[in-house]
Amino acid sequence: MTRLLAMRAMLGFVCLSLVGSAAAVSAEPAKAPREGYKPPDFTLNTLGGEPFTLYDQLKKSSVVLVVLRGYPGYQCPICMIQVGDLVKHAEQLAAANAHVVLVYPGPADNLDEKAAEFIKNRQLPENFSFVVDPDYAFTNAYGLRWDAPKETAYPSTFVIDRQGTVRLAVVSKTHGGRAKTADVIKLLPGAE
Repeated sequence: MTRLLAMRAMLGFVCLSLVGSAAAVSAEPAKAPREGYKPPDFTLNTLGGEPFTLYDQLKKSSVVLVVLRGYPGYQCPICMIQVGDLVKHAEQLAAANAHVVLVYPGPADNLDEKAAEFIKNRQLPENFSFVVDPDYAFTNAYGLRWDAPKETAYPSTFVIDRQGTVRLAVVSKTHGGRAKTADVIKLLPGAE
């Protein structure tokens, strides 16, 4: 009888340990990439359906990764200004061997339509990629989901060098507070 009780106690301890471990693993939310660390790889599609993979691009150039707000019920005017400023400095970014990736997150339904509306009157330079993040898969994996009414993602900018290390990480918890293009360019390897 004592042996049976001891076995039950041991089994109960093992079960509690497993449940506690599983809870600890699943309760940990993703965190945004930080300076000095390597961000997770990802593949997202352009509006034309072409895949873009971060680590494939890093074999060729540094990456300026810009996470936009997507469509929180309107096209974000601050995102438009930020993209306009990056386009204005496209030659400087190219001279520093940087590829700019603009991520447009949102619900999968009508995402391509909303993303096309965002860039409809804008010709993106050759060293830019505009990709969509359906149902926030990338945004969640990078810990950037702004899960509040009328919000989508924290507007963010990352400079990632060719070794895959984050050199700049700016994650804004407001609509403003974006990284300045001049500051981004200064941190790019090869920038003058």
